[in-house]
This record gives sequence, structure tokens and C-alpha cells, in this order.
Amino acid sequence: MSAAQYAFEVHDERLAIARLAQDAPVPAWAQGRFVHITRTPAELSIVCAQEHVPADVRHERDKVALGIVGTVPMTVVGLLAKLCTALAAAKVPVFVISTYDTDWLLVDGKRLQATKQALEGAGYAVRT
Repeated sequence: MSAAQYAFEVHDERLAIARLAQDAPVPAWAQGRFVHITRTPAELSIVCAQEHVPADVRHERDKVALGIVGTVPMTVVGLLAKLCTALAAAKVPVFVISTYDTDWLLVDGKRLQATKQALEGAGYAVRT
């Protein structure tokens, strides 16, 4: 698929990416319209509305999520590489979340305009 076949929509909730110990229980504050929880052998990582994350929890705030509109087939090759390459060229760090249906790019809220310009420059539409 070409870049023109994909568009991004900006999620309007500001997010935080939190890190807890691997064996920590999933906390009640992990809530909002966008919640992603991943447990690995090394950590419990939670993405949720930043307003719910306690100050004493290790986290990064002010993240904006841009989701690919629609379903991205799991057979698509190289799409994330192209997206990350465009953002790297614009010096925008990215935290990527993939779901069954689509992919999400989380960027610092201060870098949203640069992100939009980089993606549009690579041929993708961004709906804000």
C-alpha cells in the first residue's frame, strides 16, 4: 500500500507512559479512553490518560497518540519502518504501540507540529 492510502487521526487525550516493577499489579489508575498495558519479564508498562498517573510513579507525560485510521493488515511489510524513518529525519522520538487492527505513534506534545509535518511530507494525511 502507498502512503496515500493511510491517514492518521490525533487522539485528543494527553497520555503518560508509566513504568512499574514487573511483578506489580495493574493499578486502578490505569484508565482513560486510551489504555495500553504490557507486562514483560523486566517491567509493567502502562499508557493511559496522564491525569490519572500518580506523581510518585516513574513516567513520561504530555504524549500525543496518532493512530492509523482503519485496519492495517498484519501482512503489511515496512510501514512502521517508513513512519519511524520519517520521524527520525525530523528528530522526533516515537513510542509505537501496535494493536490487532492498527498502529499508534506516541510523540511528545511539543513535537506534534513537527510530527505532522514529517508525516505529511512522507505522503500521509494527518487529521487533527
